Amino acid sequence: MTSNREIHLARRPEGWPTEDIFRLVETDVPTPGPGQIVVRNQYVSVDPYMRGRMNDVKSYVPPFALDAPLDGAAVGEVVASESPDIAVGDTVLHGLGWREYALLDAGRARTVDASIAPASAYLSVLGMPGLTAYAGLLEVAAMKPGETVFVSAAAGSVGSLVGQIAKLKGAGRVIGSAGSAAKVERLRALGFDAAFDYHDGPVRDSLRAAAPDGVDVYFDNVGGDHLEAAISAMNLHGRVAICGMIAQYNATEPPAAPRNLALVIGKRLTLRGFLVNDHNNLRATFVQDVAGWLGEGRLSYDETVVDGIENAPAAFLGLLRGENLGKMLVRV
Repeated sequence: MTSNREIHLARRPEGWPTEDIFRLVETDVPTPGPGQIVVRNQYVSVDPYMRGRMNDVKSYVPPFALDAPLDGAAVGEVVASESPDIAVGDTVLHGLGWREYALLDAGRARTVDASIAPASAYLSVLGMPGLTAYAGLLEVAAMKPGETVFVSAAAGSVGSLVGQIAKLKGAGRVIGSAGSAAKVERLRALGFDAAFDYHDGPVRDSLRAAAPDGVDVYFDNVGGDHLEAAISAMNLHGRVAICGMIAQYNATEPPAAPRNLALVIGKRLTLRGFLVNDHNNLRATFVQDVAGWLGEGRLSYDETVVDGIENAPAAFLGLLRGENLGKMLVRV
């Protein structure tokens, strides 16, 4: 093929993004130069953090440029190579998603073994979401056997793995919140001891009922009322690993919660934000543990797959609305 389609950011959103901020652009398939490869993407990832990059504000990662392709994790097959390190036919993980064909320096790609797990798994359970769950729970929050763990957005790609890893590592009780009855049932099937739909009533009341003896570790993907409820429920010396705050990504006004941060003092709580790239030292141990659990059938993961690069914006917006179970992916 000589045609390459990619998604550009046409303008910056205000509040909730809409499909008209994206533009589908057709270009030529690139040709590699010395040390470069061309990848035919098979799956591209859409992730909540991408919402922040659509704003023109300083953050831990640069904002997306206007009238240029967006980027993000992707996995695909090498179709052209001018590098001695990566061959045509290799499956690689890289950071130039939101397009059908990607041109990049070979050093920016990592070969993966698609015979061990499906290629898409390297964007979910064996990729960034898996390592985020593993590092956030075990290193950032330092969960200990016997403790009670609460996970928000627990049916998502990260949260669903946090709960399962907690059980595998000896948590005494694992509780998850999700956005529908079907997701709550899925959490119970994954081994969560308790789960609730946050639409059914105040999160504080639902969490109190699910964790009558309090919470030791909270893995936060939501912020807002979930964080407020967790602070109220935390035991002395509890730890909060703050991975994301999706409840606030599209807000145009300051958040109403949490309003109880003073409790952090008396309870001697630790609230720690983290980025997965700070924990690459755990990658080898993470892969060894997760591959073993998958092989033994002790760890499950879900994927929601949308077909066609032209539907990547719809997949991203669906992710923000909570329409995914597990990892939201676009099959190119």
